[in-house]
Amino acid sequence: MEKIKVLLVDDQELILESLHIVLSMEEDLEIVGLAKNGEEAIKGCERWIPDIVLMDINMPVMDGVAATTLIKERMPVIKIIMLTSYKEVEYVLAALSHGAEGYLLKAIHPRDLAAGIRVVHTGGTLISQEMASKMIKSMNNAPAAKNNEYGLTAREIEVLHKLASGMRNQDIAEVLYLSEGTVKNYISNIYSKLNVKGRREAARKARDSGIIDH
Repeated sequence: MEKIKVLLVDDQELILESLHIVLSMEEDLEIVGLAKNGEEAIKGCERWIPDIVLMDINMPVMDGVAATTLIKERMPVIKIIMLTSYKEVEYVLAALSHGAEGYLLKAIHPRDLAAGIRVVHTGGTLISQEMASKMIKSMNNAPAAKNNEYGLTAREIEVLHKLASGMRNQDIAEVLYLSEGTVKNYISNIYSKLNVKGRREAARKARDSGIIDH
């Protein structure tokens, strides 16, 4: 029987080690590598081509949502399960909107974690009933991104809103639970998509085109 190749990504050594120990006991799972941030996760995916990535969300250097976006763009066959200790909907929504196959809370029982990996490996998704209803609510309540002809993602629009309100990169990072480096990446993506050079110009263009309100 061919084993399911799993890459583990978490910035906490203890969690990485315990996941490694627990999942290694499953006969059909093979842990191909460990990574401590999003950048290491991308390198690990290129090196090992895992079937499944168990991806932490809040990490230094590059967070799990940004890493998921890049992995899914470059290697869409790799399936990603977000591992989170937060119940907040926005992180999971951001990850799912960038192609993650589901999420599991870190407090999950090891048996359920292994079962979740198998579900995703066979083409399933992992979203709890509670999260599904939160997602529907948040989609219904989310202000429609009007005239988003520049192809900005929901997360980029979120960063753009904060940018336009005059927040510094450090503050945006804290509010959105991202690393400062990830915020800089989002901002450079925004500038390039809007074809602008600075935040004032970006804010003006976004307001003029109706992406954000005046």
